[in-house]
Amino acid sequence: MEIVAFGVQADEKPLLEKAFAGHHDIRCLDVFLNEDTAPIAVGHDVVCTSVNCELGERVLQTLGAGGTRMIAQRSTGFNNIDLTAAERLGMTIARVSYYSPYSVAEFAWALGMAACRRVVRACNRTRDFDFRLDGLMGRDMHGRTAGVLGTGKIGEAFCRIAHGFGMKLLGWDIAENPACVALGMTYVSKERLLAESDLVSLHVPLMPATQHLIDAAALKTMKDDAILVNSSRGGLIDTAALVAELREGRFTGVGLDVYEAEAGLFFLDKSLEAIEDDTLARLVTFPNVLVTSHQAYYTVDAVTQIVDATVRNVLDYKAGRRSENVLVPAAAD
Repeated sequence: MEIVAFGVQADEKPLLEKAFAGHHDIRCLDVFLNEDTAPIAVGHDVVCTSVNCELGERVLQTLGAGGTRMIAQRSTGFNNIDLTAAERLGMTIARVSYYSPYSVAEFAWALGMAACRRVVRACNRTRDFDFRLDGLMGRDMHGRTAGVLGTGKIGEAFCRIAHGFGMKLLGWDIAENPACVALGMTYVSKERLLAESDLVSLHVPLMPATQHLIDAAALKTMKDDAILVNSSRGGLIDTAALVAELREGRFTGVGLDVYEAEAGLFFLDKSLEAIEDDTLARLVTFPNVLVTSHQAYYTVDAVTQIVDATVRNVLDYKAGRRSENVLVPAAAD
């Protein structure tokens, strides 16, 4: 059986090919799955997708008509998939429920520290042999307060790093994580967390209840000199509202590895094109804002775990087994 995989990065391709060797052939494509590219999958029982692929009802209908019965998503998030339509079409949908939480937590801290210590601005200056320190003053993290929205596996890893810095910990989640409490975390309301935290990091999934979790009102609650980091999902932040606050000169720094309208932009080379997204174009002009292209998970450790889990999901599907990774079981099950 040949599997077609969409949105495969150059570094990811050899890992996928090696992992599937001896099991199934895999055809790796760098294009993302959407309404235009869905016909490529005709004749493939299994389609492998990334988080920036579009799997709405019309795409799923095209896949189903072409013989696809299983979607193996190479990510934990699945907000890009219409699960109701998939169930109606009798498709099996599986994702990767776990991979290295340290990859994302460590990158979130890389963004936070780069923003705090003006690392990007300093590097740009030294390339021009400008070695002045004007405007590069940062601050210690030790003794300050880290607010963590979402204290699951990634949030917990983020807290452990914050604890190593000697920071006070405030948390917000639907349930307390005992490991975070053991680190000294105090669980509080979202409003108190935003008002008291010097650095706020987002580690919650994107769902209707968390869409624009950080909206205009939440942003105004934060300290003027706070640092905001998002390495989870772009839709957690109302970006237009964030731009409005940045225009007022607020926040020491903002580190974003995700963007709510990143589909069709992230993972692609747009350097020779005019960017039509005015919000993103304005966002990247602020000197205290860092934007990276959804790379927090992108370590050899995490990607290897994602690939291995994807292979297991496909093998389980072919063998009629169901694991915790299955979001929608086939109707035949």
